[in-house]
Amino acid sequence: MASSQDSRPFHWHLAELEDHHFQIHGRTLFFIVVVILITLIFALIFVYARWVCSFNRHAPSPTSHALPDSAPRGLDAAAINALPVTMLSLEEASQSECCICLGVFEDDEKVKVLPSCKHSYHPECVDRWLSTESSCPLCRASLRVELEPEQLQVIVTQ
Repeated sequence: MASSQDSRPFHWHLAELEDHHFQIHGRTLFFIVVVILITLIFALIFVYARWVCSFNRHAPSPTSHALPDSAPRGLDAAAINALPVTMLSLEEASQSECCICLGVFEDDEKVKVLPSCKHSYHPECVDRWLSTESSCPLCRASLRVELEPEQLQVIVTQ
């Protein structure tokens, strides 16, 4: 049979669970301090790296000093308007869509053909592109007119 001690319910007393003499000594204290210091060092490195990255994002890049700020990347309006606009014939076309807007070309639709690579685009699409970039959107062929050396001297001396 079970004794009276085995059938007695277990009672928790708050006074019995409190340990007023809890202390950390030796190696445990050392490891806790080391873990806190390592965590603090990594947090500081992370904050510093974020600060450096945000600072470099707003700083001018080294390649931007090579080109003057006044030189636009795109073509001027006269050069863009001088590009030929033709009626597209789907039987003769090498492209079936404008790679800028991804719109499908219709038969007898007006398209602008770039002279360097012969790629075709909707005029409004390629005009917007060429106002900010001076190359073909598809193959990146340059559309800038190269100046002759005597023209360059005239521009520099003026």
